[in-house]
Amino acid sequence: MQVSGRKPVRHKSFGNMQCPIARSLERVGEWWSILILRDAAHGLTRFDEFQESLGIAPNILTRRLKALVEAGLLERRRYSERPPRAEYVLTQAGRDFRPVLWALLAWGNKHFAPEGASVVVVDSGTGEQAEPILVDRNSGRPLTGPAFRSAAGPAADARTRQRYRSVAAEQASAQPTGESAP
Repeated sequence: MQVSGRKPVRHKSFGNMQCPIARSLERVGEWWSILILRDAAHGLTRFDEFQESLGIAPNILTRRLKALVEAGLLERRRYSERPPRAEYVLTQAGRDFRPVLWALLAWGNKHFAPEGASVVVVDSGTGEQAEPILVDRNSGRPLTGPAFRSAAGPAADARTRQRYRSVAAEQASAQPTGESAP
Protein backbone atom coordinates (compact mmCIF):
# COMPACT_ATOMS: atom_id res chain seq x y z
CA MET A 1 0.00 0.00 0.00
CA GLN A 2 1.35 3.41 -0.96
CA VAL A 3 0.46 6.09 1.50
CA SER A 4 2.88 8.80 0.44
CA GLY A 5 1.87 8.78 -3.21
CA ARG A 6 5.45 8.08 -4.31
CA LYS A 7 6.46 5.21 -6.50
CA PRO A 8 8.55 2.49 -4.81
CA VAL A 9 12.28 2.92 -5.26
CA ARG A 10 13.68 0.43 -7.74
CA HIS A 11 17.24 -0.75 -7.54
CA LYS A 12 19.15 0.10 -10.69
CA SER A 13 21.42 -2.71 -11.82
CA PHE A 14 25.05 -1.80 -12.32
CA GLY A 15 25.96 -5.26 -13.63
CA ASN A 16 26.00 -4.32 -17.30
CA MET A 17 27.73 -0.96 -16.98
CA GLN A 18 31.23 -0.52 -18.45
CA CYS A 19 32.66 0.77 -15.18
CA PRO A 20 34.40 -1.97 -13.16
CA ILE A 21 33.58 -0.09 -9.94
CA ALA A 22 29.86 -0.17 -10.82
CA ARG A 23 30.07 -3.88 -11.72
CA SER A 24 31.82 -4.59 -8.43
CA LEU A 25 29.20 -2.64 -6.48
CA GLU A 26 26.54 -4.80 -8.13
CA ARG A 27 28.13 -7.76 -6.33
CA VAL A 28 29.30 -6.29 -3.01
CA GLY A 29 27.74 -2.82 -2.73
CA GLU A 30 25.25 -3.74 -0.04
CA TRP A 31 26.90 -3.30 3.39
CA TRP A 32 25.91 -6.72 4.73
CA SER A 33 27.72 -8.31 1.79
CA ILE A 34 31.01 -6.66 2.66
CA LEU A 35 30.67 -7.65 6.32
CA ILE A 36 29.87 -11.25 5.36
CA LEU A 37 32.98 -11.30 3.14
CA ARG A 38 35.00 -9.86 6.04
CA ASP A 39 33.78 -12.64 8.33
CA ALA A 40 34.39 -15.29 5.67
CA ALA A 41 37.96 -13.98 5.30
CA HIS A 42 38.28 -14.50 9.08
CA GLY A 43 37.27 -18.15 8.65
CA LEU A 44 33.55 -18.12 9.39
CA THR A 45 31.65 -20.52 7.11
CA ARG A 46 28.34 -21.44 8.69
CA PHE A 47 25.03 -19.61 8.67
CA ASP A 48 24.79 -19.49 12.47
CA GLU A 49 28.36 -18.14 12.73
CA PHE A 50 27.59 -15.28 10.35
CA GLN A 51 24.31 -14.57 12.12
CA GLU A 52 25.91 -14.48 15.56
CA SER A 53 28.86 -12.36 14.40
CA LEU A 54 26.74 -9.81 12.55
CA GLY A 55 23.47 -9.79 14.48
CA ILE A 56 21.71 -9.96 11.11
CA ALA A 57 18.13 -11.15 10.58
CA PRO A 58 17.99 -14.68 9.11
CA ASN A 59 15.98 -13.64 6.04
CA ILE A 60 18.47 -10.90 5.16
CA LEU A 61 21.44 -13.22 5.73
CA THR A 62 19.83 -15.85 3.49
CA ARG A 63 19.39 -13.31 0.67
CA ARG A 64 22.92 -11.91 1.03
CA LEU A 65 24.55 -15.37 1.09
CA LYS A 66 22.54 -16.40 -1.98
CA ALA A 67 23.59 -13.21 -3.81
CA LEU A 68 27.27 -13.72 -2.91
CA VAL A 69 27.10 -17.32 -4.17
CA GLU A 70 25.43 -16.16 -7.41
CA ALA A 71 28.10 -13.45 -7.80
CA GLY A 72 30.82 -16.10 -7.51
CA LEU A 73 32.35 -14.72 -4.28
CA LEU A 74 31.24 -17.59 -2.05
CA GLU A 75 30.70 -21.28 -2.74
CA ARG A 76 27.92 -23.17 -0.96
CA ARG A 77 29.05 -26.64 0.18
CA ARG A 78 26.98 -29.29 1.95
CA TYR A 79 28.65 -30.41 5.19
CA SER A 80 25.77 -32.42 6.69
CA GLU A 81 23.08 -34.54 5.06
CA ARG A 82 21.00 -35.10 8.22
CA PRO A 83 19.99 -32.49 8.98
CA PRO A 84 20.87 -30.83 5.67
CA ARG A 85 23.39 -28.07 6.36
CA ALA A 86 25.64 -26.00 4.13
CA GLU A 87 28.72 -23.91 4.68
CA TYR A 88 29.89 -20.92 2.67
CA VAL A 89 33.54 -20.66 1.67
CA LEU A 90 35.35 -17.96 -0.25
CA THR A 91 36.03 -18.61 -3.92
CA GLN A 92 39.12 -17.21 -5.60
CA ALA A 93 37.14 -14.05 -6.41
CA GLY A 94 36.16 -13.83 -2.73
CA ARG A 95 39.76 -14.30 -1.59
CA ASP A 96 40.82 -11.63 -4.09
CA PHE A 97 38.51 -9.21 -2.23
CA ARG A 98 40.69 -9.32 0.93
CA PRO A 99 42.93 -6.38 -0.14
CA VAL A 100 39.77 -4.32 -0.68
CA LEU A 101 38.72 -5.14 2.89
CA TRP A 102 42.15 -4.13 4.18
CA ALA A 103 42.01 -0.88 2.19
CA LEU A 104 38.58 -0.10 3.71
CA LEU A 105 39.95 -0.95 7.16
CA ALA A 106 42.92 1.42 6.75
CA TRP A 107 40.72 4.17 5.29
CA GLY A 108 38.19 3.78 8.11
CA ASN A 109 40.93 3.90 10.75
CA LYS A 110 42.40 7.04 9.17
CA HIS A 111 39.17 9.00 8.69
CA PHE A 112 36.49 7.61 11.02
CA ALA A 113 38.19 6.36 14.19
CA PRO A 114 38.90 9.39 16.40
CA GLU A 115 39.39 7.01 19.34
CA GLY A 116 42.12 5.16 17.43
CA ALA A 117 42.32 1.94 15.46
CA SER A 118 40.26 -0.93 16.88
CA VAL A 119 41.42 -3.37 14.18
CA VAL A 120 44.71 -3.30 12.27
CA VAL A 121 46.48 -5.43 9.66
CA VAL A 122 49.58 -7.19 10.97
CA ASP A 123 52.40 -9.27 9.53
CA SER A 124 51.46 -12.89 10.37
CA GLY A 125 55.10 -13.81 10.96
CA THR A 126 56.25 -10.90 13.11
CA GLY A 127 53.03 -9.43 14.49
CA GLU A 128 54.22 -6.01 13.35
CA GLN A 129 51.48 -3.63 12.25
CA ALA A 130 51.26 -3.20 8.46
CA GLU A 131 50.12 -0.11 6.60
CA PRO A 132 48.02 -1.22 3.61
CA ILE A 133 48.70 0.70 0.40
CA LEU A 134 47.97 -0.03 -3.23
CA VAL A 135 51.16 -0.53 -5.24
CA ASP A 136 51.77 -0.83 -8.98
CA ARG A 137 53.09 -4.36 -9.62
CA ASN A 138 55.28 -3.15 -12.53
CA SER A 139 57.04 -0.21 -10.90
CA GLY A 140 56.59 -0.95 -7.21
CA ARG A 141 55.39 2.64 -6.70
CA PRO A 142 52.34 3.48 -4.55
CA LEU A 143 49.28 4.22 -6.68
CA THR A 144 48.61 7.84 -5.79
CA GLY A 145 47.54 10.82 -7.85
CA PRO A 146 48.62 12.66 -9.83
CA ALA A 147 51.33 10.14 -10.74
CA PHE A 148 48.60 7.61 -11.59
CA ARG A 149 45.09 8.08 -12.98
CA SER A 150 42.26 5.99 -14.39
CA ALA A 151 42.11 5.55 -18.17
CA ALA A 152 39.93 3.72 -20.66
CA GLY A 153 41.00 0.10 -21.07
CA PRO A 154 41.12 -2.09 -24.18
CA ALA A 155 37.48 -3.23 -23.80
CA ALA A 156 36.07 0.28 -23.22
CA ASP A 157 33.15 1.36 -25.35
CA ALA A 158 33.06 4.72 -27.17
CA ARG A 159 31.23 6.47 -24.31
CA THR A 160 33.80 5.34 -21.74
CA ARG A 161 36.70 6.31 -24.03
CA GLN A 162 35.21 9.78 -24.49
CA ARG A 163 34.66 10.19 -20.74
CA TYR A 164 38.31 9.41 -19.99
CA ARG A 165 39.58 11.60 -22.86
CA SER A 166 37.60 14.48 -21.34
CA VAL A 167 38.92 13.79 -17.85
CA ALA A 168 42.52 13.62 -19.12
CA ALA A 169 42.11 16.88 -21.06
CA GLU A 170 40.63 18.62 -18.02
CA GLN A 171 43.46 17.38 -15.80
CA ALA A 172 46.06 18.50 -18.36
CA SER A 173 44.56 22.00 -18.55
CA ALA A 174 44.56 22.24 -14.75
CA GLN A 175 48.36 21.61 -14.57
CA PRO A 176 50.48 24.66 -13.72
CA THR A 177 52.64 25.94 -16.59
CA GLY A 178 55.77 23.86 -17.11
CA GLU A 179 54.36 20.64 -15.61
CA SER A 180 53.24 17.73 -17.72
CA ALA A 181 49.93 15.99 -17.22
CA PRO A 182 49.96 12.53 -15.61
